Amino acid sequence: MILVTGATGLVGGNLLWHLLQKNERVSAIRRNNSRLEPLRDIFSFYTSTPDDYLHRIDWKIADVLDEKSLFDSFSGIDIVYHCAAVVSLGNNADILLDTNIVGTRNIVNAALTRNIKKLCFVSSIAACGKAKDKIEIDEEAIWEDHPNRSQYARSKYFSEKEVWNGINKGLNAVIVNPGVILGVSGTNTGSSQLFSQVRKGLIFYTNGGSGYVDVRDVVKVMIQLTQSEISGERFILVSENSSNKEVLTWMAEGFRKTRPFICIGKNLLFSIGFLSEIFGKLFHFTPLIDRGTARSATHREYYSSNKIKNVIGFEFTSIQKCILEVCKFTIQD
Repeated sequence: MILVTGATGLVGGNLLWHLLQKNERVSAIRRNNSRLEPLRDIFSFYTSTPDDYLHRIDWKIADVLDEKSLFDSFSGIDIVYHCAAVVSLGNNADILLDTNIVGTRNIVNAALTRNIKKLCFVSSIAACGKAKDKIEIDEEAIWEDHPNRSQYARSKYFSEKEVWNGINKGLNAVIVNPGVILGVSGTNTGSSQLFSQVRKGLIFYTNGGSGYVDVRDVVKVMIQLTQSEISGERFILVSENSSNKEVLTWMAEGFRKTRPFICIGKNLLFSIGFLSEIFGKLFHFTPLIDRGTARSATHREYYSSNKIKNVIGFEFTSIQKCILEVCKFTIQD
C-alpha cells in the first residue's frame, strides 16, 4: 500500500492523481483541519469528475509532528512519499524548522520502525550547494552555510540530513530536489500566488532567475524512482533555467495581460521588504514581500538536471508550455 504526506499540497495532490491512475486505492495523511477543496481543484485540472477519484483515497488523520499518529498511519504501508513541508522564503523560522526537519525525522523513524520498503523524499534545489567552477549547480555541489541562506534552505538541507541518517541505518530511500515548481495547486500560495498576481496585472519584474519545473514532471520522476532499484541517491529536477522576466512574460501572455516592463532593482526591493516587515509587525499581518523574498527575487542561480536525464532518460516539459496550460485552466475554472 502507498502513503502520501502533504497530500493536499501542490506536489502531494498532483502525485495522488498520478498514483490513482495505476492504483485502485492510495492512502494519504491529513490533519483534522485540512481542507480538501484544493485537492478537488487539482483533480479538476485532469478530469471533469474529480470526486470519482477523491473517493478512492483512504485518509489517515495524522500530523508529521505527532510520532504516534505517524506510527499508526504507517501500519500496512509499503511505500511512502514524503511531500509535506512548509514552503516559505520569509522569516517564520520556528514553523519551518519544526515541520520540515523534525517532521522529516519523525517520518524516517516511523519508516525504519515499520520496515517501509521505500521512501521518496521531496527536498528542494534550495538544499543544494553553490556552483564553484561550474556554471550550473549539480548534485555534487558542496553546501556552505552563510547569512544569505534562507531559513527555508536551511530547513530543507537539514531535512535531507535526516533522510541520509535513515539511509545509513538501512532505509531504502531516494531524494528529489525540484526547482521552482509550477502547476495547479488549488490555493493562492507559493508559485500559484505568482500566477494570481500576474492575472491581476503585473508590470514589474526583477533580474533574478532560477530553475523551474512542471509539477507533473516532478511526480512522474518520483514514481519512476520509487518503482526502480535506485536508492541512496538524490536528483535535481529542473526543466529549464529561466529569468524572472521570462516566466512573468509567459504568464502575462497566458492571461492576455501586459508583459512586465519595469525592472525593480535589488536595493529598492530590499528596502520595500524591510519596511513591509516593520509594518507587518506593527499592524499584525504577514507582508507579501519581506527581506527573504526580496533576496530570492533578485538572486540568480541555475541548475543541471543531467543526472536524472542520464539515469532514467527523463524528458521534461517546457516551462512555457506548462505555464500556458495552467493559465488556460485557471481562466476556464
